Amino acid sequence: MVIIITGAGTGMGRLTARSLALAGHTVYASMRNIDASDADNAAEHRAFAEEHGVDLRVVELDVLSDESAQAAARTIQQEQGRLDVLVHNAAHLYVGITEAFTPEQVMRGLDTNVVGALRVNRVFLPMMRRQRSGLLVWVGSGSTRVVPPFLGPYTAAKAAFDSFAESVSYETIKFGIETTIVMPGIFVEGTAHFPNAEFPADAGIQQEYLALYQSYLDRNEEASRGMTLPGPTPQVQSVADEIVRVVGLPAGSRPFRTTVDYTGAGDIPVNEAAARSRRQFMERMTFADLLPAGPAVVDGLNLKAP
Repeated sequence: MVIIITGAGTGMGRLTARSLALAGHTVYASMRNIDASDADNAAEHRAFAEEHGVDLRVVELDVLSDESAQAAARTIQQEQGRLDVLVHNAAHLYVGITEAFTPEQVMRGLDTNVVGALRVNRVFLPMMRRQRSGLLVWVGSGSTRVVPPFLGPYTAAKAAFDSFAESVSYETIKFGIETTIVMPGIFVEGTAHFPNAEFPADAGIQQEYLALYQSYLDRNEEASRGMTLPGPTPQVQSVADEIVRVVGLPAGSRPFRTTVDYTGAGDIPVNEAAARSRRQFMERMTFADLLPAGPAVVDGLNLKAP
């Protein structure tokens, strides 16, 4: 299959690109600036491809730029003539007191974490619609179901991203384009989320909260790290492995949602209840044929236990 992954320079995206390539797919690992800020990441992907003899390619794609997305789509169209799988992975983490984030920061977060997926869809969905086939993989977050503290702009954006994914799934199913929403739990090791996180710009408001909340903020990353298990291989590899599994399933049998979580945060039963309600609602609307085929609508949830 021909696959493109957004935000593949680091973390989950990097691991997913390499894992899919090792599974025998032609993979385009996309990142914002392959000649400058992402030059080292791009070089590492190329070296990995040469070392392992896999078809892993690098393409520039900034999800904040229509022109960049269009250029990436032209490259894949010219080189492959098709696209089978689009993995929406690009995201940016925000940590801090919600009131202390400026509206401009929150708008940038929504642009990266939500609107960016729309930009990418608008250049690749036409290709899939012409083929009458394809798979959209949306790398969401369990935090959209069980919201943790101090991540307000991030969890709000990921919830909107999740809603986008559901809406698009109804609209593309008649073109033979499937949807899977992958919901990772908390992962600290093996990702760039925490090191690259953005903090509130309004230091004055942040300071007003710190007398009561400083200790909670200080131990936020430590608590998150404590909910995962140490080991020689970052557990985030299990997210990449799950995406490889989903991509490899026959069309029509892929789960609509799948969870990869070591924490037991509680989003599994919420997802199950939401899936049942979704099917019942769509049946009452007589739109049930816009749902994925088979039991994957309700089932297909995959808890990766330690």
